[in-house]
Amino acid sequence: MPLHLVKLCVGCDGIADLVDWIDVTIAEKRRRGLEPVHIHRTRMMPKKVDEILDGGSLYWVIKGQVRVREAILDLRAVKDEAGVGHCDIVLSGKPIEVEARPYRPFQGWRYFDPAVAPRDLIGEGTADLPIEFLRELAGLGLL
Repeated sequence: MPLHLVKLCVGCDGIADLVDWIDVTIAEKRRRGLEPVHIHRTRMMPKKVDEILDGGSLYWVIKGQVRVREAILDLRAVKDEAGVGHCDIVLSGKPIEVEARPYRPFQGWRYFDPAVAPRDLIGEGTADLPIEFLRELAGLGLL
């Protein structure tokens, strides 16, 4: 079973802000001839790499609630200009909205057990439905 990560999305006011930031970042990388992927750099490399790369996602906490997830494609050990080690979390760049769930503030990232991870709001046959309708269906336990 895959293991997930959870991280605060600092500076985003909502899902649209995150999506815009990802789109702008990827477009800028394309313009500069760099690999057009969404990468989030963090200080610590997870120790459970194999479990995370077995289908794990990064769940983003926006304004105190887990709101979206992105598939984790790779975890890369890198060093900055000063020689300090970091982890580049390579993400799909395609956020998937999940059931909103409160999450307390923390620093860095945390492992996120799949057993307690919120469900995706968009399932098969629901992609064209308005998000407000999907939230109401999820709240009623129908999604």
